[in-house]
Amino acid sequence: MKKAVVLLSGGMDSAAVIALAQEQGFAVYALSVRYGQRHKSELDAAARVAAAQGVIAHKVVDVDLRSIGGSALTDDIDVPDAGGDGIPVTYVPARNTIMLSLALGWAEVIGANDLFCGVNAVDYSGYPDCRPEFVRAFEVLANLATKAGVEGAGLRVHAPLQFLSKADIVREGVRLGVDFGLTVSCYRADADGRACGHCDACRLRAAGFADAGIPDPTHYAILS
Repeated sequence: MKKAVVLLSGGMDSAAVIALAQEQGFAVYALSVRYGQRHKSELDAAARVAAAQGVIAHKVVDVDLRSIGGSALTDDIDVPDAGGDGIPVTYVPARNTIMLSLALGWAEVIGANDLFCGVNAVDYSGYPDCRPEFVRAFEVLANLATKAGVEGAGLRVHAPLQFLSKADIVREGVRLGVDFGLTVSCYRADADGRACGHCDACRLRAAGFADAGIPDPTHYAILS
């Protein structure tokens, strides 16, 4: 069976991507990154998703981006209730580039030619490393910078959710049997994974379930 490395954050998008990769016949190797994120419960969610969806292996890599800083997800900066104009403070500098590079390295080790990520350019927060141009550019880099790209069969970077609305992602996940109740999207999630219901990630998630006409399984903290 062909192998693929899938970036797994613990959120709903990456859970859907695992299911889509498996539907395409890939044996999934899931990679999560402990980068110093404040919402640590997403890594607990990643472990739950990996177990529930039957991945071949789930690796968690430590890369402390707090030493670089520059984001409300790693620093002592308030997470806003809604996104404003421009790139929001929840953007983590170079995060997707770093994570895909780690996935690329693992893919070479295990002999996988395919990487999957859950980036989305429709219902998203405006991060530059979620755009189609970024995905295409990283695939070019992957094939220039690796032995697998130069001497092997080449590498492909898949972003199957790229042009889907959040409602479409919900529908696809439900069709494939994804348990979204295991996932955590909230930037302010507590230690038990309960969502704040107010941040941009929560708003996008809630709107996705509402627009899809599917009950939202999100666990919320007591809302004030």
